[in-house]
Amino acid sequence: MAKADENKNYKVIAENRRARFDYFIESDLEVGIVLTGSEVKSLRTGQSNIAESYASVEDGELWLVNGHIAALTNAGVFGHEERRKRKLLVSKRELSRLWQAIGREGMTLVPLVMYFNHRGLVKLKIGVAKGKKVADKRETSAKRDWNRQKQRLLKQG
Repeated sequence: MAKADENKNYKVIAENRRARFDYFIESDLEVGIVLTGSEVKSLRTGQSNIAESYASVEDGELWLVNGHIAALTNAGVFGHEERRKRKLLVSKRELSRLWQAIGREGMTLVPLVMYFNHRGLVKLKIGVAKGKKVADKRETSAKRDWNRQKQRLLKQG
């Protein structure tokens, strides 16, 4: 009962469903994001997309690149640019760990899900990921199909 009260403000804004298909996610991390007022209002209506975005470390800071947050129609002169770079908030220790991780061959930072946490703050979960090859993707889809078929067989039998 207390669990439901605790997460009453939790709401998923945008999810990158393709990330787990295209990448091996080795670890993930919850980070904050610096937004303007019109961006937060636009997110409350659910108008965003992180499927084509990525995170990068530049000048000792972590940035979300190519994340789309739709422009608010009634924001007037206080509107925002839809695909601007947005600063991600992370501790120095975590930033150095991420920097070392992407320094290895084939590693990248992929946004997995953007959501409002239980306090109503916008958070972004990013994953340290390694790209899959075509054979790995086929294997993943074959496993998923087999698990579906196995569930059907168990349900019938």
